[in-house]
Amino acid sequence: MISLKNETIECYEHSIEHYEHSIECYERSFVVRLPGKRNVFSTSWLNGGYREDLTAVFNHQVSLDVCEACQTTEDVKTYLESVAESLDLDPNTVCGLMTCAYMQNTAIAPISYRDLYVCAIVTAGIDENGGRAGDPASYYENNENYEPIGGTINTILIINADLPEYAMGKVLMTATEAKAVALQQLMARSIYSHGIATGSGTDMIAIITDPNSKLHISDAGKHSTLGELIGKSVISATTEALRLQTGLSPESQMDVLVRLSRFSVTEEDLWQIAKELMKKSAINTVSQEIFLKNLRNCVKNPFLVAVTSAILHIIDEVEWGLLPQNEAEKVASFIIMEGFGPDKASLEFGPDKASLIENGFGSVEASILQHLTKAISEFVLRGINC
Repeated sequence: MISLKNETIECYEHSIEHYEHSIECYERSFVVRLPGKRNVFSTSWLNGGYREDLTAVFNHQVSLDVCEACQTTEDVKTYLESVAESLDLDPNTVCGLMTCAYMQNTAIAPISYRDLYVCAIVTAGIDENGGRAGDPASYYENNENYEPIGGTINTILIINADLPEYAMGKVLMTATEAKAVALQQLMARSIYSHGIATGSGTDMIAIITDPNSKLHISDAGKHSTLGELIGKSVISATTEALRLQTGLSPESQMDVLVRLSRFSVTEEDLWQIAKELMKKSAINTVSQEIFLKNLRNCVKNPFLVAVTSAILHIIDEVEWGLLPQNEAEKVASFIIMEGFGPDKASLEFGPDKASLIENGFGSVEASILQHLTKAISEFVLRGINC
């Protein structure tokens, strides 16, 4: 894994020397110049789709003002043309990707097997726009009018082999699956549902292959070596880019509150439960400041994160129809009892169940989440009063 953060242009060029491409880095853009004829498939508004006549591919950081100003496809295309010209590129022979991520947070992951080389170059951020396929839509496009949203995973994938057009489509599929794997392994949350994100709503990709290569490859699926290299490269680069841009990492996800945020549970919710507990039990009354301080001291405990994660996954499996509701609730209650050790008789209140159901949970999922959040609050109070 090679990070572009605090690196020089020379380092970028060295990192992809096997691909004969150079990367030029600017404050808000980087450019991959193509050495001779290359085939490119991209999702760019500018010269997107399958092309055989491009000379460069660029990735560009846009400002929020630009995002708000670009309300139509033509607006975006015109803006990308102006970016190309500012980079001394011919707008007719380049394609460009757009993102709100900083260019210095780019990650590069070259990988090879024998004479086959693959290199993923990724910028990533999903803290504001992470979504799961099938989530509620954010806008309806009408005659190419829409409202762009910030937060994007952009991937430029360089392959030193000759692939037919249909195989480049397979590259797109494998790379997209790999991106989803990276997010799944980080348990990255969707902003628009309670699910695990599979990407953002504005992700883009550009795939570059070499029609003059002696390597002729017809398959990029998961069974092929090329597919394996694509998967490993994209997973690695996406994971590193997310860490650089937003701090999303295994370390940041080792947190009870982060795991609960996927279900819209906050510190304030846990404090409100704690206040009810203090009213209805013999637990000594403590201030909100002391409660939250103790809560924050507990949330990184790996055992508590593991218990919380196990309960939340049971909720997932109920929603997916993989577990019957009654058995799921019984097992979840058992894990809560063993993990947090609350008094069985006190598992009767938590976040308002009706409110949870209104937020998209079924009655069983709401009941499990209600018990879990109550148990966490009680666990924190017991620690204060020990």
